[in-house]
Amino acid sequence: MKKCIPFVFILFIVTIGYSQILKKEIPDKLVVLTFDDAPASQYSVVAPLLKDFGFGATFFVCEFPPNHKDSTLYMNWRQIKALDKMGFEVANHTHTHANVSKLTQSEFNAELEYIENKCDSLGIQKPQNFAYPGYGLNANALEYLQKKEYAFARAGGNRAYDPLTDHPFLIPSWATNADNKNEIISALEEAKNGKIVVITLHGVPDVEHPWVNTPPKLFREYLQYLSDQNFKVVSLRDLQAYIDVDIAKGSIVPDLDSPLKN
Repeated sequence: MKKCIPFVFILFIVTIGYSQILKKEIPDKLVVLTFDDAPASQYSVVAPLLKDFGFGATFFVCEFPPNHKDSTLYMNWRQIKALDKMGFEVANHTHTHANVSKLTQSEFNAELEYIENKCDSLGIQKPQNFAYPGYGLNANALEYLQKKEYAFARAGGNRAYDPLTDHPFLIPSWATNADNKNEIISALEEAKNGKIVVITLHGVPDVEHPWVNTPPKLFREYLQYLSDQNFKVVSLRDLQAYIDVDIAKGSIVPDLDSPLKN
């Protein structure tokens, strides 16, 4: 006769697993700010404002083709190094803003290692987190990241990050543009009950990619709102103070069917 496992016992095991994923309770109003593509305004506009407000952030850098050497459009590596010296996280967005879903393991490794080697040569902390360029991902991408021993990887999806159900390589986020202020303010209110809100920004302003442009005035309004409402604003790497990523990766099944693009 087949024995049934009591529901209470199953609930106990699940609860123990959850408690292991969390090193400590996720506070309400915990927000992660992330910045993609290394446009020049992230050094000239974003970083000074973040320092003024005392906020952390993650900068996912790449050499965006074809104009990455144009310092009027993109940060140079001296400026990226300055971000690291300021205490911000410099993280990996591939060498060429590559669509990860179309890369082989060796191609993916080369894309990541270019940024890693650049950081190493400049004394920048080795990147430990990743963001999918254009939200291109598949199951192979997660396997590649695991082999490269990355901690977190950010995608899209317009929803809050739940550390107990979202795999660390499939962290959802909202992306800003010039016209979705109401959506972003509403999104910030979801940072409660154990969920974390992750925001993706690009240039402030973004000259080459106006569809993801955030005007400087609007960006300052976001920072003022976060400050006035007593949000805790951190980098992606700061989440390791709350989340045991190894346990999370080992116990959460990746859900590639949930929303992961904006």
